[in-house]
Amino acid sequence: MPTAEITRKGALLSNFQIINSRIAAACARISRNPAEVRVLAVTKYAADEDVRLLIEAGALKTAGENKVQDAKAKWTTGALAPLRSRVQLHFIGHLQTNKAKAAVETFDWIDSVDTVKIAAELDRHAAAAGKILPVMLQLKLNTSPTQSGVSPEGAGELLAAVRSFKNLQPRGYMGIAPADASPEELRGAFALAKKIFDRDFPGPDSVLSLGMSGDYELAVEAGSSLPRIGSSLFA
Repeated sequence: MPTAEITRKGALLSNFQIINSRIAAACARISRNPAEVRVLAVTKYAADEDVRLLIEAGALKTAGENKVQDAKAKWTTGALAPLRSRVQLHFIGHLQTNKAKAAVETFDWIDSVDTVKIAAELDRHAAAAGKILPVMLQLKLNTSPTQSGVSPEGAGELLAAVRSFKNLQPRGYMGIAPADASPEELRGAFALAKKIFDRDFPGPDSVLSLGMSGDYELAVEAGSSLPRIGSSLFA
């Protein structure tokens, strides 16, 4: 392995270790088992070589992408295709109905279901592919007009509809906190998501995906089991 590659691998693994240490510290503050939390590596802007190094080192096992076509090219025919079987791949962006078929073909999980319409399309294509697709519902935790998601008030109704589809398996909620929010605002948004999650997904295998590079420690303290981390990991 070339010296530059060894150096970069060391830096990436150090970032990964720091993130996990901070997650463990957040868990310790609330007497939570850190084994309940796993990192979803947001690989949409990461260099393929960086992703490869982390997968081959056994560190990166869950990844997220937010553009269907880019992810399909990268993970099915591109540089990361040989490593695809070693990663659980999540779609974490806004999904358009015309991309539902490609999303079902490309991803293991869809984390951003926010309407009955997109759920119906996913179910239709999952049925055609002969697969049961794990999905998460995206909660809208901010007031941004450009942010997708179902309102906290409408989450239960959407979940009931999604549960009626035979080829979808609802597994939890995903939420994006308000941008530039204070720690108090973040705690409030995360606490609301956790309350809805506890109401709707009491099972031990359910997943709550809250937190990104700037706020994942607060999210873990609030109950997130799948923080989405990109820039801190691939810095």
